[in-house]
Amino acid sequence: MKRQHFVIALLALGLTALPGSAPQRAGAQESTELRIATLAPRGSSWARVFDAWNNSLRQATQNRLSLRVYYGGSQGDERDVIRKIRIGQLDGAAVTSTGLSLVVRPVLVLQAPGVIENYEQLDRARAAMNADFARQFQENGVRLLGWGDVGEGRIFSNRPIARPSDLRAVRPWQWREDSMFGEFLSVVGATGVRLGVPEVLPALSTGQVDTVVASATAASALQWHTRVTHVTQQANTILIGATLLSQTKYESLAPDLRQALDQTSEQAHRQLVQRIRRDDARYYTALTTRHGLTAVDTTPHRAEWQQASTQTRERLAGRLFPRELMERVMAAARGR
Repeated sequence: MKRQHFVIALLALGLTALPGSAPQRAGAQESTELRIATLAPRGSSWARVFDAWNNSLRQATQNRLSLRVYYGGSQGDERDVIRKIRIGQLDGAAVTSTGLSLVVRPVLVLQAPGVIENYEQLDRARAAMNADFARQFQENGVRLLGWGDVGEGRIFSNRPIARPSDLRAVRPWQWREDSMFGEFLSVVGATGVRLGVPEVLPALSTGQVDTVVASATAASALQWHTRVTHVTQQANTILIGATLLSQTKYESLAPDLRQALDQTSEQAHRQLVQRIRRDDARYYTALTTRHGLTAVDTTPHRAEWQQASTQTRERLAGRLFPRELMERVMAAARGR
């Protein structure tokens, strides 16, 4: 039966190519697949939103436009996927602040220590700065499809990290492309171990690193929580991300497809922010109850953390982002 179907298919294909056969309507059944990469594993909170987004996009375009998402870092670390977007091997990526900074470095101001302290401030700052950042991304060849959260950044470790100086006695992971956390470690007198994200779990398993900064959602999705024993109660930063698409690819789409992409993307990223914030709180509770991680209260040393944060952002201002931009973002975040 399969062979018979195959022969019929070949005959049908041949008939369409015969001289005098009915012409095909150009583009009537053409479809475009946007190749998007992310470090988020399949089945994670991010993946569930992206799968739903793909379904909505397919429905809105009668299957003329869809997403093909490469999960779990299968296309490499964030430097790799940004490079692949630039040379046309990928169309886009959902990345963290690290990936974003490889395109527009000043975006790191949104995650600089002490600049934004909670979700409400983040929402105000991103709303105020969205047009400026979108323009900068476009000038660098990519379209900012939507912002996404990664969660509250906590310190996961194999010994209590209650004050900044405790980082001197551990082996903290520093993302190979992340100069911001490296500066913080320098301020407190600690040294990081530079690794890509796919290398972290093996490094935790062997003891090459024993401390990571991550959200509870990310630590759970990447299985890092299985190799640590402690986590800070208080978050020391809000971890951000966004989805980028090649501007060339975006402009190659038909106008109605661009409109559908923009509309479904806006809905998806709004849902993503809501889901991550909800899930992150739930994951933190689960990690400190069912999974047995010991919560470390850092509030007795809050002044020390604030001092280290202030020193770090002062060192970074004028290097990673303009001081004037930092002041604008802090003013917007606090509603001034």
